[in-house]
Amino acid sequence: MRVCTAAPDANVSSDPGGNVTGVTAFSMPAWQLALWAAAYLTLVLVAVAGNATVIWIILAHRRMRTVTSYFIVNLALADLCMAAFNATVNFVYASHNVWYFGRAFCYFQNLFPITAMFVSIYSMTAIAADRYMAIVHPFQPRLSAPSTKAVIAGIWLVALALAFPQCFYSTVTLNQGATKCVVDWPKDSGGMTLLLYHLTVIALIYFLPLAVMFVAYSVIGLTLWRRGVPGHQAHGANLRHLRAKKKFVKTMVLVVVTFAVCWLPYHFYFILGRFQEDIYCHKFIQQVYLALFWLAMSSTMYNPIIYCCLNGRFRSGFRLAFRCCPWVTPTEEDRLELTYAPSLSVRVNRCHTKETLFTTGEAVPCEDTNGQAGDPQDGVSTEPCSLLRAKPSTFGQAVNREHRI
Repeated sequence: MRVCTAAPDANVSSDPGGNVTGVTAFSMPAWQLALWAAAYLTLVLVAVAGNATVIWIILAHRRMRTVTSYFIVNLALADLCMAAFNATVNFVYASHNVWYFGRAFCYFQNLFPITAMFVSIYSMTAIAADRYMAIVHPFQPRLSAPSTKAVIAGIWLVALALAFPQCFYSTVTLNQGATKCVVDWPKDSGGMTLLLYHLTVIALIYFLPLAVMFVAYSVIGLTLWRRGVPGHQAHGANLRHLRAKKKFVKTMVLVVVTFAVCWLPYHFYFILGRFQEDIYCHKFIQQVYLALFWLAMSSTMYNPIIYCCLNGRFRSGFRLAFRCCPWVTPTEEDRLELTYAPSLSVRVNRCHTKETLFTTGEAVPCEDTNGQAGDPQDGVSTEPCSLLRAKPSTFGQAVNREHRI
């Protein structure tokens, strides 16, 4: 929360131990504090439990470990940390307007939120790029496991570099007896350095990636919804495969739209504050900030709910993860959904489908070159199939050899 240094009605009191504490103009009645605490506690519990479960579902089941899934893990990890650290600490600070957590955590608090938000939205961007290559250019090389890890590491490094200036200028000060964690930017004419930094951050962690994802998913949508299915395959694996990809694209578009809606008012709040700084000194601004901050932080808890509602494998994973709850009853199908490996006959049939698509000009991406299992959004698992990379003249012979195995 932005600190108002001109609050004339802030009071100072001393506790029996002689420590000076600030009772600021933003202190609220106990009943309001209890309601806000309940709202934020619910948010944190749902976000931490949901994202931890998503991470477990992917990392504990080999069938779920794909390039797309690793980016989903990265997104879930960033959201989990954002809810556990930033949401909790910032709520305490905003509700009391007093910093209780020391100088070291002040540095962390001004470093991590920008880092986590950057990682979240660029993980979504990486998923959009991966889906774009898989659907629009299915025969182009896909990211390998080492390349995926390098991209994830690069996202974190760039995020830390972007957040470093705000961390570097962080400091703890006393303002009329109340301890504050503030960012003490260098003084220049008109505060242009601060304004330029904030506009750059908002552009890089909000508007630019959203524009990229809008273009990517628009092209993906046009490609999928224009793609036809051969008549004799209209009720087979190819149709299920196409429907599954469409459903996954809808899922990720909903994730992106949710993120954009949740964070837009929060960014607008800080942009407005740069031009009308006196709004931070009004008492009502505390309630406004707590509401906008809750909305922004709530984006961390929606993704697991969206996955569970729209993806069958994640739904099975959630039932397995929460099987100790009396109202959750996982089935054998749930376990098979995450661990089942298709038989050889299924793989041969799938290769027949891909042969048909290959010869008719339709494109269904094959197994990743790093030997990973199928994409988690697919209705059926995609096993390694080097046939798709064979020359057209030898394609049928390769399928026949597969039959004879």
